[in-house]
Amino acid sequence: MSQSDRVCVAAVVGAHGLKGLITLRAFTETPEAVADYGPVETEDGVRRLRLAVAGRAGKGRLLARVEGVGDRDEALALQGQRLYVPRDRLPPTQDDKEFYHADLLGLRVSDLAGKALGNVTAVHDFGAGDVLTIRDKAGNETTLPFTEAVVPTVDLEAGRLIVDPPQELEDGGADVGGGR
Repeated sequence: MSQSDRVCVAAVVGAHGLKGLITLRAFTETPEAVADYGPVETEDGVRRLRLAVAGRAGKGRLLARVEGVGDRDEALALQGQRLYVPRDRLPPTQDDKEFYHADLLGLRVSDLAGKALGNVTAVHDFGAGDVLTIRDKAGNETTLPFTEAVVPTVDLEAGRLIVDPPQELEDGGADVGGGR
């Protein structure tokens, strides 16, 4: 299965307690749904894990049991792992207003006049909404809020985004954040 056929649904951020619970940062719309899509696999595809959500932890994180993981050392061995499911297990997105982060990575970015700005290299959510990182050919990075005002066109079939950068960026100001 290729990387584009999988979607990252969570990351293991640590262990909790002594009996093998892990702490997860879920990337699903409803965090507890991370276990609803069946077994997850590690980024390298070597391990398949069955999760059962055991509760919430602080800072929007979840506690989960992993089948076969029974102590803190085994749980700590999973720390840092990104967990994936096959794309076909996830619900379809709604119209042209909802996107999986994986769909946005690598898209070409141009402004309203057609000037190439680079490619999407990352999508972050720092709590106030999604932010795109765009890298140009020279390796310079810019962040833009992923809002309809700033990103009026997302054309997945053509592999591109058309953006209308805030005036501060066009004038050479600081990067800005926001949410779509």
